[in-house]
This record gives sequence, C-alpha cells and structure tokens, in this order.
Amino acid sequence: MAHRIEVAFKPEHTDAPGRSIQVRILADLGIQTSEVRTVEVYTLDGTLTHHELDLLGRELFSDPVIQRYSVDVPLARDLAWDWLIEVGYKPGVTDSVGQTAQQAIRDLLQKEINAFSSRQYLIQGKLTAMQAHQIATDLLANDLIERYSIYERAGWDGVIPVVIPAVHLDHQPRVRVINLDVSDEELLKISRERLLALSVEEMCAIREYYQTHHAERARLELPAQPTDVELEALAQNWSEHCKHKIFKGRIEYHDEETGQTQIIDSVFQTFIQGATREISKEKRDWLVSVFEDNAGVIRLDDEYNLVFKVETHNSPSALDPYGGALTGIVGVNRDPLGTGMGCRLLFNTDVFCFADPHYAKPLPKGLKHPKRVLEGVRRGVEHGGNKSGIPTVNGTIRFDERYLGKPLVYCGTGGITPSRVNSQPSHQKVIEAGDLIVMVGGRIGADGIHGATFSSEALTETSPTSAVQIGNPFTQKAMADMLLEARDVGLYKATHDNGAGGLSCSVAELAGRVGGAEIHLEKAPLKYSGLDPWEILLSESQERMTLAVAPGRIDEFLELAKRREVEATVLGRFTDTGKFHVLYEGRTVAYLDVGFVLDGHPQKKMKAIWKRPRYEEPTFPPPKDLGETLHKLLGRLNICSKEYVIRQYDHEVQGSAVVKPLVGARNDGPGDAAILWPVEMMRKNSKRGVVVANGINPNYGDIDTYHMGALALDEAIRNAVAVGADPERIAVLDNFCWSSSDDEFRLAQLVRACKALCEYAVAFGTPFISGKDSMYNDFQGELDGKRVKISVPPTILISALGIIEDIGKAVTMDAKEAGNLIYLLGETRNELGGSEYFSLMGEELRSERFVGNGVPKVDASSAKKLYLALHRAIEEGLVRACHDCSEGGLAVAAAEMAFSGGLGMELDLRKIPGASRFGRDDFLLFSESPSRLLVEVRPEHQKRFEALLKGCVWSWVGSTLKTGEFSVTGVQGKRIIEENIENLKTTWKRTLDW
Repeated sequence: MAHRIEVAFKPEHTDAPGRSIQVRILADLGIQTSEVRTVEVYTLDGTLTHHELDLLGRELFSDPVIQRYSVDVPLARDLAWDWLIEVGYKPGVTDSVGQTAQQAIRDLLQKEINAFSSRQYLIQGKLTAMQAHQIATDLLANDLIERYSIYERAGWDGVIPVVIPAVHLDHQPRVRVINLDVSDEELLKISRERLLALSVEEMCAIREYYQTHHAERARLELPAQPTDVELEALAQNWSEHCKHKIFKGRIEYHDEETGQTQIIDSVFQTFIQGATREISKEKRDWLVSVFEDNAGVIRLDDEYNLVFKVETHNSPSALDPYGGALTGIVGVNRDPLGTGMGCRLLFNTDVFCFADPHYAKPLPKGLKHPKRVLEGVRRGVEHGGNKSGIPTVNGTIRFDERYLGKPLVYCGTGGITPSRVNSQPSHQKVIEAGDLIVMVGGRIGADGIHGATFSSEALTETSPTSAVQIGNPFTQKAMADMLLEARDVGLYKATHDNGAGGLSCSVAELAGRVGGAEIHLEKAPLKYSGLDPWEILLSESQERMTLAVAPGRIDEFLELAKRREVEATVLGRFTDTGKFHVLYEGRTVAYLDVGFVLDGHPQKKMKAIWKRPRYEEPTFPPPKDLGETLHKLLGRLNICSKEYVIRQYDHEVQGSAVVKPLVGARNDGPGDAAILWPVEMMRKNSKRGVVVANGINPNYGDIDTYHMGALALDEAIRNAVAVGADPERIAVLDNFCWSSSDDEFRLAQLVRACKALCEYAVAFGTPFISGKDSMYNDFQGELDGKRVKISVPPTILISALGIIEDIGKAVTMDAKEAGNLIYLLGETRNELGGSEYFSLMGEELRSERFVGNGVPKVDASSAKKLYLALHRAIEEGLVRACHDCSEGGLAVAAAEMAFSGGLGMELDLRKIPGASRFGRDDFLLFSESPSRLLVEVRPEHQKRFEALLKGCVWSWVGSTLKTGEFSVTGVQGKRIIEENIENLKTTWKRTLDW
C-alpha cells in the first residue's frame, strides 16, 4: 500500500525555498505573486503501520522545532494558496532524495520500502492558468526528467492522488540482427535511426569486417550480420566523443595567405602530444603519466603524485541543465578515480560559457532561456561538488550570445595519490587473463543510453531525452571511499570509469590492456527489468566503475563492498583470446576482435582552408568621461563579479584551500588562482602546495584562433605565477569546444589553434598532460517557421596545475597597504582586437559588437623571462600583491586590485613605456596586451625588486592610497579618472547580484 508523508515549515517560520522561488518567478518570468510556500512530499510504497508512518514523519522527515508533518492528509487543506504545483521525477530517473529516504527507512525500521520524493509549491496570487503553467514549465520542472501536476484552489476537491513513479517495462529483452548488406544510403539511414553517429565510411568498414569474418562466425553459430549489441558497442567506442576522430584524422591544410599546403596526420599527435614530447627531451622527471589514462599524472614530491582531468558536458546540459551539469561534475570525479589505481579527490574546477542571462529575444524551439540554463548548471555543479565533499576552488564564466544553442560546461577534478601503492607504481594498471570483471556503484537503467554518440552530433529540438543521466553524489562518495580502502590493501588491480559508452567502453578499454574480455550481461544489477542486452551494455547510468580483481581476492573485495554498503557484482573475466565476447543468459550476443572495437575505425580525412577574416577597424572618438567608461566595463558580464555563483560552492571542505576563489579585505575580490595544501603535505610538515588556474577568451578567436590559443595558454600560466607557482613546474590541460567541425574554415581554425599551443607550450616549457575535445557544439532548430543554426565560437580552455614550494609565500591580488608602489610588468601595445572595450563601444555606438583586427599577441620569450623574474621576487618576499591584466586591461585590473583591498590607488599613464605612441588614453587604459601583471611592492624593497627585473619590460606606474580615491593621470598630464573605489566595486558587483 502507498502512503504520503508531507512536511512543511510552520507558519511562523520563514520558508526560505518558497521565498527564493517567489523572487525567481518575478525576476525570471515577470509574474507577481504575494507568497510562495513549499511542502516536501515523501511517497512510500510498502507495508507500514500507522505507528511506523508517524515515527517516520516525526523522527526522520521533519524538524519538530520549525516544521510540521502529516500522514496521508494533504497539508494544503489548511494552507492559503491559489495555485498548487507538485513536481517529482519521472519513472526511471534517479531520485537521490528518495534513495536516501529509502536507506534511512531501512536503517530505522529494518524494512525495505520504496521511497519517492516530490515538492509542492503553494502559490498565492491572481494568476491565470497560463501563468501557472508557465511557472511550472519554465521554472519549476524540466519536462525531460520531471513530472508535474497543477491544481487551482477554486476547483480543488481536497485530494492529491498518490503517484508511484515506478518503471514497469512491458518488454521481453531480445537481440536483433542488423542487415548491413545494403546500399550506402541505407547504411547512413541505419546510422541516423539508431543514433550511431557513424559515417558511411565507418559503416562500410563494419560491413567489410563481417564479410571477412563470415567463416569464423559460421563456425561459432553466430549470425553473419552484426547483432544490435555489436553494432551499438562499435558506435560508442568509435564515437567522436571517445575516439577524437577529428583530432586524430588526416587533414589537408591550405593557408591562402601563404599559398602553402600541409598534410597533418593527427593534430593531436603532431601538436598536442608533440609539444610534450619536445619538452620532455629536456629532463622533466616530474611527468609521470601523460595521455595514457583517464587523467594526467605529475609528481608532487617523492612520495605523492597529482592527478588532473577536465571534461565537458555540453549537450546534456543544454537538454537538462541541472542533470547534465551534475553528471558532468560527478562524472569527471571518476576520471582521476579511474586513473592508475585511483586517487583521493582533492579539488574541483568549473568553467561555464552561457548566453546573456538577460536575453530578451524569441528563443528557437527546443531551447531553454539562458538564465534558466545558468541557474540549472550552477545548481547541478553545486550539488555534485558540495555533496561529494570536494572543494570547488577555481573557474570562471564567459558570456556570448552564440552559446545560446549549447552552453559549454567544463568540469575538472584533481586528486592526490601515493606514488607507490603496495610496492607498485600507482599510475600503472596491470591486468592478467583470468582477472575478474567487477562493476561497483549504482545500478543500470535506461538513462544515459547513446550518451557518447549523442554528444558527437549537433543538438536539435528532437535530440533524445534518454541521453540525459542524473547523478547521485552520495552514492559516488560511498563508492569512492570504499575503492580507496580496497586499493590500499591490494584488493583490485585496475580501475576504469564507467562513463561514456558504459560497460561497452570501460570493459573494452581495459580488455585492450590484456587481450580480451568475456562479460555476462544478465549478471548486471538493473534498476528495473525489461532492458535489452545492448541497452545494458551501453547505459551510462551514473556512479559506476569497472575493476579488474584477482580471483583470489574477490571474496575479500565483495565483503568490503558489502560492509561499506556499495553494490559490487562480478560480470565476467578478462581473457587473452583477443575477443570482446559478450553473453546474455548463456547466449553469445557480441563477438568482436578487441583491436577492431578499439581501433578499427577508418581514419577520418578532411580538408581545411584558412582565409583570414577581416573586420572593419573601429573608429570612434575617445569617451568624454573615462570614469564612466570604467564603470561600464566593470559591469560587463565577462568582467563583473561572479560572487553570486562562487558563494554557492564549498571551497573550504577538506580544509586545504590556502588561496580561495574570493580574496581581499572582505573576501570578495577576484582571485587569480587557487592554492591548496593537501593534508598529505601537512602530515609530513612539508609546505609544498598545489596551484590551480585557467585561461580562456573566445573573443580573440574571431580574429585568429592561433593567437586565441596562445593567449589562453599565457593567461593560465600567468594566473598561476601571480599567486606564487614556479613557472618551471606548471603542467597544463587543453579542452577544445568547436562547432561545425566538418566545415573547412572551422577546421582550419582548429589547426591554427593546435599549432599555437604546440609552439607556445614548447617556448614556455609547459607540457600538456591531458585534455579533451568536444567537436559538434551546434544547435539546429526552428524560429518563427525558419530553420536556424547556432554555433558556439571556437573556445579553448587551458587549465594549469602548478607547484608552490612554500605556501607561506603565497600572494593574492588585493592591495595590502597604503603608500606602497604599483608596478606594471610587461609591455603594453595597441592591441584591442576582440577586447571588451571594443565590444562595449560597438554596442553603445551601433548596437553591435566591434571586433577589430589587432588581436593581442604573446611574446613567449619575454613573457617567460618576466615570469621567472617575478617568481624570484615572490620567493624573496618582495611582492605584497599581484594581479594579472586580462579583460578590460590595465584600468580594470587596477580597479579590482584597489577595491578588493579597500585602498585607493593613483596611476600615471605617462610612466608606461611607449605611452606617447598611443595618442589616446582610452586605448592605453583598456588594451588587452598579454603577459602583463600589476604588482604591489613596499618602498624599501624597490631597489631589489627592480634589480630582479633587469632585462624585462616594467614601469613604476603609481601608488596605493589610504583614501578611497581611484585616480588616473593621462598621457597629457591631466586627471582623466577620479572615482571612489566603493562605487566602482558596487558597479562590479551589481550585474549578477540576484
């Protein structure tokens, strides 16, 4: 029998969730309400006595001080409301709250009761039925994964039906044989209809494989044509998401400027791996494992290694911002966890790219409003990170209308691991034939099917909802803790994330290390019955890892998992047969060469043509009030404070954050990078710490992605150096998000970006250790009866992982003391192409974005020399504060430095080398020339600091002030800016202060 327990705040207590929703209804939808209250609902399916139900309501689900509860009687009967909206998950979607309630009931009553959660929103206000429906669909519920009901008080009969969202699949699992002996057109039709995302060349390669293996399959009494299990497994393993076919393809690159044509056999191997190979010719003994596993590994010291990986979860986040982003963060957690023998997760990072949250134009069919996407993504990463006990320490947010079709959701996770575990190098995986295949963690459902192939194509209004998964961070945390315990006592030999492609990819990739695998799908634990074998093999249901366990240790492993309440199941064994052998209820449903599964796809062949885009060079007079212009820049989406988002994330958990995302006198200034002091270093009395930074600016790619790549790399390194990282001990990760990747110009942009990353990484001596690409970030849909295509701008994120020898010498960006000297390090040039200043002026003068052609350019030789000199100054304790100059240039960086420290600042542009060549103060103030930093130094350290900078470009440009004045003197000797730092700070904070 089913029961409902409802819990609500007592009338005299504030209903914070309800008040928050009321604010969002007005802010996001423009609908006025007088009050919103919430009721938490727990639907219980099972035999329970009235006493037990009362006990659950009183002791488990409610707080008697501030809440009241009812059993099987709607609380809404006694509450004031005009409209009631109840929202819960659809059948089959992970319900984390329900699962937790189910576990708590088991602990309290020793009974197995199915529990499901939902929430009621009781809204007071004169709303129309259309407005109530808009609130439900545009704010409260995501109809991809959630169900909702709407009641009007005037017509309500006092009853809310009990809904059990259980999955009942009236389906007998079966295996189909797919005939590939058809025309090429029919092959493509099969690929489209099954969402395989395979080209005709790839489909033909599969057809040829079966033709050449006909005799073998006949001998084994297997069908001559592929089963759906085989075809689907090949599609997942061959997907762009898994195999990076564009990065590993053959590109004929033609440069129309030079007239030269170049054949590039894999931009990944040539440029990204190539840079690390070249750098490794010099001694880099701190590189442990690069491009070999789920994440990159570097040495922290003689006893510990650091592990780092950054992924994207763009397509799922477009469909379901909350679930997509939640899965993104818990999914990338599993990459370091599945690297080598696994690691303790140390930190998270997040970088988001959205359209303007104030977007006011019509939306194409199938897209969600950018603010709803932002809020959903923010909440998803917040829940995934915070509830996993991992601090989120670094990130940024970019805004551009071209992210309307797909947001970019970069999630990263770093970990720490002993360099050796049980006398073996911890980064290695050693599997032998006969080792058992064990799946641990969550159960398998229909969610996340075709995730890998779905994310390898453009998004459309008909993209499948089955590709979306919902993660449960609590389940994953329990699994992660259990695995580390098992690792330390040697209970398993290798581990791999069950992410893209599910078991089809994780088992196949581990099988590639030993030579084969035999897996029995009927043994896999399912959320519900009725799944076809191919669905079991492909499902990307979350919180799962695949392990290799020696037969002699399996009993100990399963016993540990049972004690830690983590589900673990033996699914088969690894072999040396050379075959990927899948069975279901004793019948072979897939029998493929492991080599063909992993590397049998034909190399993609492409053409790229580079023709430099040319823009009208912006011409406009300097603004009359540069102080007002500075305010406008500080309020722009790409510059303004992101405190609203940052405050949602826990960066204090684990107690290792030394420099946090927000710094300064009031802990609200924009930190350049994070510093962590892992507990492993604390225990051994080492002051060595970990630095995490990033660099990203897609605006520059509109002019030339070559320089965009160089600038992103330089910014990531510069941010790390600014807080104290050793420039000689920085490793980086590259994450590419591209659109229309088969377009010849877009492909040329990709080639140029990779070339730049290679050349500049070698010049800086900064190796790549891992990375990822997401290549089809387009949306195709309908707007006002017309087909539209929205493509993201080419976007590169560079994430930096560095080392600081002494965390006591860490530096933050906020000004520290009045009377100190302010230095500008690096050369300022007339480089405003793609700048925030040009964008601002274009929007003000023409209602369009000015681009320009003078893209900033990195001089790696002088930049590296400068960074080494600055690092020596930091090591000697000469630097009080340091802040990088990026978006908005010198003026924005100086203002941020001043108001973050609560001190005034005076600057004199005449002291900047080459200032007279500019001819106008605004260009000098807002140029975004790279490799520049503002540094605060005490007067008594002036001589030594300047001596360390010998041979570098630098200038003493001003001083800190005790008063709150921010003033700038122009090249003509006149005061051009006189502002109060608190007013500047208010402007900077206002834009996203929701």
